[in-house]
Amino acid sequence: MSYGYSAKTNTFYLIENQKGYAEHGNWPDDVKPVSDALWEKYCVQGPTGKTRGADKDGLPCWVDVPPTTAEEARRSAEFMKQQRMEKAARMIAPLQDAVDLDIATGSEKAALLAWKKYRVQLHRLDISTTQDIAWPEAPERTE
Repeated sequence: MSYGYSAKTNTFYLIENQKGYAEHGNWPDDVKPVSDALWEKYCVQGPTGKTRGADKDGLPCWVDVPPTTAEEARRSAEFMKQQRMEKAARMIAPLQDAVDLDIATGSEKAALLAWKKYRVQLHRLDISTTQDIAWPEAPERTE
């Protein structure tokens, strides 16, 4: 197979499929043929801290990953907090059931208290700054 690379879209294309791409308006005007070796080198995830970009000649190269924007950091922190809150809720539910049914063991009661404290700590956590968030440590899982 032969490949082409578009710096505009930062994407590889199969040269053999040019007609199909073009029929659907998806063939960029800057596609350049590339060797199999170049395709193999840049069709994978880049080294740590790098991502695929284009050099001055419009060919693929590794470039530094751009720094995270404040908005991206805020969204990421919100997502992480939500994920942790959901995990805490999943852990609390069966433990609370055992307590409500008066069949909880001592370790289940202790685990319930630990998970509830953790959930409150998460709820109170201010993630608005997103700098150096001191995430509370989740309790040990109980089986």
